[in-house]
This record gives sequence, C-alpha cells and structure tokens, in this order.
Amino acid sequence: MNTQANPTSTPIPSFKWVFRKPSRALAFGLGSGLAPFAPGTAGTLWAWAAFLLGEYFLSTEEWLWIIGGGILLGCWICGQVSEELGKKDFGGIVWDEVVAFWLVLVFIMPANIGIQILAFALFRFFDALKPGPIGMIDRHFKHVEGGNDSSPSSPTQIVWRGFGIIADDLAAAFFTLLTIALVQIGLGYFS
Repeated sequence: MNTQANPTSTPIPSFKWVFRKPSRALAFGLGSGLAPFAPGTAGTLWAWAAFLLGEYFLSTEEWLWIIGGGILLGCWICGQVSEELGKKDFGGIVWDEVVAFWLVLVFIMPANIGIQILAFALFRFFDALKPGPIGMIDRHFKHVEGGNDSSPSSPTQIVWRGFGIIADDLAAAFFTLLTIALVQIGLGYFS
C-alpha cells in the first residue's frame, strides 16, 4: 500500500492492496473506489452499470436478496476495511453507494434513461451534500463512535461502524425514491 509523505496521514490504497482480499475488493466497488476524484460517483456509476447488466440475468426478487445480503454483509465489509485503513469512513469505500443505488434502481426499473439519470443525479446530490435528515444520520454515527481512529475495535464496533457508513446512503436512497415519486405525481397532476 502506498502512503503519503506525512506518516500521520491516511494511507492511500493501491490496486494491488485492494485486490489482495475479497472484502477490500467489494468495499472498493471492484476498484471503482480507487478513482482519484469523486470515488463515490465512480462507485455509483459502477453500481448502475452492474445493475443494467445484471437485469438480463436476475429477477427483481433475486436483486432484492442480493441487495439485502449486500447491506448485511456490507456492515462487516465496510467496517472491517475502514478498520484496516484506520479511518472511520474512507472515501474510497463505495460498497455503501453500490448497494444503496441498487436499491433505488430495483424500485424504479424498468425506467427510461431520463428517469435513470434523474435517479443518479438525485442520489449523488443527497449522498454528497447530506441535507437535513441524511446529514443528521451521518453526524450521529460519526459522533456516537467517537474515539481514536487508530485504536483497535471489537467485532461489534466494526459492524456498527459499517452500519454507520451504509446508513446515510440508505437514507439518500430513500430521499431519491421519495423525490422521484413526488416528481412523477406532480407530472401526472399537471398533465
């Protein structure tokens, strides 16, 4: 793993480091989280592409099982990889964006490309800016955990940290779906 010149800074994971363990590969969205800027956007784009490909092979019910399992497994994966990095919510960990955006897509599909783009833009807006309740959720988990990033964590703390990483993205998915529903109701009302 490469490190920055300052020894107290957060290490920068390399492609080799990420693919050394399956948990890291998943946490980093099969490498999309290694994007040099906007890794959350890169992870969401990867999720979108993977979902569109997976639609040809998987039913909605199968997608729901994958998403549910991905959320549960993601609590451990995101928490464990953040523990390895010594950082509570490292930006390159994008599994949270992946499963949350899959959740958005499973509810809106089939949808035309315009609605898919709207869903992508809304999800990125809610996830990046964390307005209102989303920011409160994010701050709650960062505040509750407290402590030193470098101190070792118990398995319960690791899972809880992972849940905190995923929770704000699930809230962003909820507000994305709510906004799309309101837009569609509004458009139906005015037509």
